[in-house]
Formats: sequence, structure tokens, C-alpha cells
Amino acid sequence: MQSVSVVVTVLNEARDIERAVSSLVAQAPPATEVIVVDGGSTDGTWEWLMEAQAHYPALLAIRDETCSLKYSAGPVSRGRNVAIRAALSPVIACADAGCTYPADWLKNLTEPIQAGQAEYAVGGSCLDPEDHTLWDVASAPFFSVKLSPLEATRSCTARSMAFTKSLWKRIGGFPESVLVGEDTEFDAEARQMTQPAERPNAKAMYHPRNTFFTASHQLSRYGVSDGMARRRKARLFRNVARCLLQTAAIVCLRWSVVPLLVTLGLECWFAFKYDWRYLRRFGVQAMAARLVFSVHVPWNVAVFQGYGNFTSKPQTNRQNRARR
Repeated sequence: MQSVSVVVTVLNEARDIERAVSSLVAQAPPATEVIVVDGGSTDGTWEWLMEAQAHYPALLAIRDETCSLKYSAGPVSRGRNVAIRAALSPVIACADAGCTYPADWLKNLTEPIQAGQAEYAVGGSCLDPEDHTLWDVASAPFFSVKLSPLEATRSCTARSMAFTKSLWKRIGGFPESVLVGEDTEFDAEARQMTQPAERPNAKAMYHPRNTFFTASHQLSRYGVSDGMARRRKARLFRNVARCLLQTAAIVCLRWSVVPLLVTLGLECWFAFKYDWRYLRRFGVQAMAARLVFSVHVPWNVAVFQGYGNFTSKPQTNRQNRARR
């Protein structure tokens, strides 16, 4: 068995850090090391990490304030690269401070790499069944988050991915020029070199705690990032078309209600096509919230991805302000 290093980046994660690290050091079999890079937290995160190292021998905390927007356009990527460079193991697993991990997560995720069958594996993420909000459920598929650990996934999220250190070196690391979407860019490069192993039994349990407004803000940041990187253009055109269709249906109400009914049917399909089998378990309120958020998505994407195509202004990160 090759040793495995788990890497995490944090900035002002005092609310989540204990739960995340506790689940990572409890993996069976355990990781050789759990490396947490702190980008300059001011809310007690770093102090907790310092104390936790005495209790968790596998925990290695690194404070590097260049892993923040003050010094880097892509602080998350930078922090991840700092952690990987410090790692002693030939296999790297990426985790997220906003998640918790079942005890067999690391074993399941890295199994094909350990067996020599792959250099890269993706596990995806799902909402924690015991810790989610209504808008977590409503927005989940638009962030490639599943509602059940049993759902198949092809998600490339860095909340749950593993790869060999040699592959990371060939790619050139995570791109440090983008604030969000760095895992998508890394995945695109990795897929040009190797076929990823999809691991449906290695999902991170995600705890976003979204409201409608925080989910919308997160979606807008991804949209701006996609626009600035000139990627996912088909997604932009598709969502602009949905906006035009919705507008035309409302205009046509003067003559007929049929276009609006047809548009509503299409919007229901967009809202529920991803995970209807699991969504209905959350009740009518969750389904209504999903429809509302789904109708909002094309407008958000059209505005913010379109804006991203014409701006070079760096994005801001709410975590640069301490959460007290």
C-alpha cells in the first residue's frame, strides 16, 4: 500500500474546522498525514490547529499568508499546491473544510490508485442527510452536489478527489490564476493525460448551509470565473436562450397562455431532471424551492458569466473577512 497525504486549505473556518479534521484523522486505514494550509485566519482557526496537532500526530498545519487574495488571484489553488509540495506521500487526496468524511472515504477513493489501475480518482459530494437547509437541497444539482450517497457522480470537485503526485507535477499543479473553478481546470488537464476512476462510494458530506442569497452569490462567482476563463460557452448560450424563452412567454400572455404553460413545463424538466427520485423525499416545500432556484439560474448565469467575459477585475472572497 502506498502512503496517502490528505490536503486541505482553510481561511477563517473556525465554525467547521474541528468537525472536518476529526473526520479526516479517523479514516480507516488512516492517512499518513493530514496537511492543512491556513491562509492567514483571524477567527481562531489557526489557534485551533496549533492545539489540535498535540492530539492528532498525523496533522500537519502550515500557515502561509500568501494563500489569500491579498497575495494571490487563486488562493485556494495556491494553498493546495503548498500542501502538496510539502506532502511526503506519492498519493494525494483533496478534502474540504466545509465537509465531513465517512471513515471509509479515503480507502474507497484511493483504491484504484493503490491497485495501479488509475492515476486519478473522483468521488463527488452529497448533502449531509442530517445537516442541510432548504436552499441546500434546492441548489444542490447546480453545484454538482448529490442528495444521496447512493447517486452516481462524475463530479470533479476537490471536496473529494485523489491523484498521484507525479500526475500533479505533470499538470503543473492547480491553476493559481482563478478564485473558483480551479478543480474544474485541473480536472480538464488531468483528463487529457489519464482516465479518471469514478468512485460513487467516496462522497464528501457537504455542509454549505445556504440561503437563497448565498447560493445565488456562489452561483454568480462561478459564472464570473467561467466568463473570465472563457470556458463553458455552451452553458452560457443555453441559459441565455432560456431567459429569452421565459421573456417571450410572458410577452405572449397578451394573446395566449399556451407559451407560458410550455415554458413552465420545460422549466419543471430543468428543475427536476437531475434527481427527482431523491428530491421528492424532501417534500413539497423543497420541490417548490428547487423550481424557484432553477428559474433563477439562467438569469444568474447569463448576467454573471456574460459579465465575466468582459472584466478582468479580480473577485472578492467573503472568507477574507473573519467569521466571528
